[in-house]
Amino acid sequence: MPERHELPPEADETIRAPETKQEPRDARAWYVVHSYSGMENKVKKNLEHRIESMHVGHKIFQVIVPTEEQIELKEGQRRVVERRVFPGYILVQMILDDESWYVVRNTPGVTGFVGIGNQPTPLSDEEVERIMRRIEAEEPRIQIDFKVGERVRITEGPFAEFHGVVDAIDLDRGKARILVSIFGRDTPVEVDFLQLQKV
Repeated sequence: MPERHELPPEADETIRAPETKQEPRDARAWYVVHSYSGMENKVKKNLEHRIESMHVGHKIFQVIVPTEEQIELKEGQRRVVERRVFPGYILVQMILDDESWYVVRNTPGVTGFVGIGNQPTPLSDEEVERIMRRIEAEEPRIQIDFKVGERVRITEGPFAEFHGVVDAIDLDRGKARILVSIFGRDTPVEVDFLQLQKV
């Protein structure tokens, strides 16, 4: 039987294959960055300029100020306006490491990342999908200043100058069902949003 030789511990180290860390193929994720309210677009431009000048486009991919179009009803007029979905917040798609964190965190107007403690927390895929669906919607959302249960005055049409309570709101059709007191009874009438005024 041949004699077995034990290798010294140092030799064992050289034979063993070095441990390999499995790097994720693409660790990009969406993060929420807090900025001064009203400065979101300026902060976005500042950050995009820094990404370019500091050559980190391979780590920071997109910067978005989430906005949506809304139909605003004012003084009997419909106006389409662009509103920020999350005032004071910007979405950044990036691979988070010390360098990318430094570039974003030290951009003028950025007050910090949203997360637990000092650790930026990425958005889940579901959250990103919900936000993107909202900001990419083709139909503007109608913004109204009354809700179910509130008192309103009808300004036009056959029930002009009647007061009532909002019973239901149909955003798709731009109409509301109002309970109006006629002969002492609550009667539902359908009215266009443009014909209503909060009391």
